[in-house]
Amino acid sequence: MAGMTQVPEVTDNSEESRLELRIGDAVAELVYRRRADRLVLVHTEVPDELGGRGIGGQLVRAALEKAAAEDLTVVPLCPFARSWLERHPDAAAGIRIDWDSR
Repeated sequence: MAGMTQVPEVTDNSEESRLELRIGDAVAELVYRRRADRLVLVHTEVPDELGGRGIGGQLVRAALEKAAAEDLTVVPLCPFARSWLERHPDAAAGIRIDWDSR
């Protein structure tokens, strides 16, 4: 199907505690840990061949959606996720974020 522009969907691989976005053989991921009522964002990784497409941001948005759906507080330990959230405060509106946890 040449010319397809469908945006890939982020999936929650809860068994591995990560949000994933697959394009072809490449997998971008945001590793998280669930701690009581907290969703701790640990590490974001986007393969070089997928860089520059906003995929890291898609993963962080998916984490925010998960937090909202499960009434969790987001703890952005991952430097990328933390920076993204600081640059996009509108995306996190209504989501509890614990900026001080380390």
